[in-house]
Amino acid sequence: MNYEAMIEARTKEVNEKILSYLPKEEGYQKTVIEAMNYSFRVGGKRLRPFLMQEIYTMCGGTKKIVEPFMAALEMIHTYSLVHDDLPEMDDDELRRGMPTTHKKYGQAMGVLAGDGLLNYAMETAMRAFDLCSQQDNENIIKALQVLFNKSGIYGMIGGQTLDVEAEKTNHELELGELLFIDENKTAALLEAALMCGAILAGADEKVVDQFEKVGSLVGTAFQIQDDILDITSTTQVLGKPVGSDERNHKKTYVTYYGLEEAKKDQERFSLEAISMLDSYGTEATLTLTPESEEAKQIVIALIRRLVSRKM
Repeated sequence: MNYEAMIEARTKEVNEKILSYLPKEEGYQKTVIEAMNYSFRVGGKRLRPFLMQEIYTMCGGTKKIVEPFMAALEMIHTYSLVHDDLPEMDDDELRRGMPTTHKKYGQAMGVLAGDGLLNYAMETAMRAFDLCSQQDNENIIKALQVLFNKSGIYGMIGGQTLDVEAEKTNHELELGELLFIDENKTAALLEAALMCGAILAGADEKVVDQFEKVGSLVGTAFQIQDDILDITSTTQVLGKPVGSDERNHKKTYVTYYGLEEAKKDQERFSLEAISMLDSYGTEATLTLTPESEEAKQIVIALIRRLVSRKM
């Protein structure tokens, strides 16, 4: 099967689904809503909601309760980028080839747009209760706990905290600190994507834990590729400034291991994640439906694409 074509088609479907959850641009708060929607619509790979949807299907999910979580996760990811781009953080002027939110709407509105997206993510995820039966409530509550734990101080924000402190104080990151940043700042939301998809589909704890590990591997590989592209790509291809890590004297995986070794490790982590995914459904007690098997192969194809992505 042509999984690449299926990825493209499903990415468009995912984008349409999550865009439908954006707030209307009206009222006295119209400007901040415009800024929120602008940053969200600028686009991106939609990797996290895509993975959540496919893992949900892979684990046997068939309802729409996953859709509010897909939108909420992308809102959380987007708000983190809006804040990352601010002068106090990375001070970037381009995001995906477009002016960053604070450059277009002003610094104050950039802060508020990020705040708005985070809060609206919670409101959006809670809409899953309106789409479920009583028996789904427990899984939605579990998924909410994972979503906001992985995006909070014990996840994404925790990783970002160490990253910012190291940069502002010119602290030379030790390898353990660098891996903590990669695991939390980048991998945590990918872990949330896979875990929430499995939880909402009713998967057992062992399966959810397995997908957390897969998310960690994919997230680490994804961040290593970001570090590689910051050295090897161009602003025109990447859609944002390159060379910022070196300019900011920022330690990365490439700094510690070198470019060639980083490339090898990125591929190794990706292949380990693929191996774990490929083993799902091989247990004697579990038989995958054609839809579940197709979703599994699509996720595997997507991870293979990440190994060689250029932007």
